Amino acid sequence: MSTKHIVVLPYDKNWKLCFLQIKNELQNALGNLAMRIEHVGSTSVQGLSAKPIIDIDVVIKDYSVFEDVVSALATIGYRYEGNLGIEGREAFKYDDKAHLLKHHLYVCPQDSAELKRHIAFRDYLRSNPDAVREYSRIKEEGAKLFPYDIDKYIEYKTPFIESVYTEIFTEKIIETERLFLL
Repeated sequence: MSTKHIVVLPYDKNWKLCFLQIKNELQNALGNLAMRIEHVGSTSVQGLSAKPIIDIDVVIKDYSVFEDVVSALATIGYRYEGNLGIEGREAFKYDDKAHLLKHHLYVCPQDSAELKRHIAFRDYLRSNPDAVREYSRIKEEGAKLFPYDIDKYIEYKTPFIESVYTEIFTEKIIETERLFLL
């Protein structure tokens, strides 16, 4: 995978507004097909440096409504690309959306493991300012070291991301053990 130029910017409070603009357009097209529309990824975490690209997960009940979702999104210029190798996360592309900030759009059933990972990672960062500072530093460094190599940039961030998932998983095990001891 390649990208033209990796740019990581300091947190911008306007990212939240940009998400809301995209969400409104999606909600108008999807109506009750969407259970909720989640702002995930780095732009969803206050204080976190990020590439200025909004990541969005549209949550659906299950795949029984998926064809209707594909049709509804097509009416506003999105086309289905498949899961791109990640089960439980269906990707969509668009062309003419100059009125909106660049974004990645995914549709996930509510029981999707990938959706749960996105939400858990986002929520962990939202409640851990030290992790936000460290991840910002890593992302900024990675963008400077690998400004034209997205694979190397991702590889550079991976140890931090894996450490967060390990911590989240460990916390869930401890929480479950506490429940059994009660």
